[in-house]
Amino acid sequence: MKVDKETLQKIAHLARLEVRPEEEAELLNSLNGVLNWMEQLNEVDTTGVEPLMHISPDLNVLRDDAVANHLPRAQALANAPQHDETFFQVPKVME
Repeated sequence: MKVDKETLQKIAHLARLEVRPEEEAELLNSLNGVLNWMEQLNEVDTTGVEPLMHISPDLNVLRDDAVANHLPRAQALANAPQHDETFFQVPKVME
């Protein structure tokens, strides 16, 4: 597949990009280079090769989700510019 000027303009329009006329030649070369590389990759025999989903063998290494009180309420509210006995007070954002 080869990208021509018309296809480049359509791609630029869909991507909401402004392509100046002096940039067209370089972009065409670049896009066609990528497509040629993809065609070369498609020629490689990958039978028996499992698809790679992740680079690392680790999958979702997460800590256990445990509820705990780490900071007493009074200490959390101590440096707040405005607060009542329970909550932080912030300026109204929406009318």
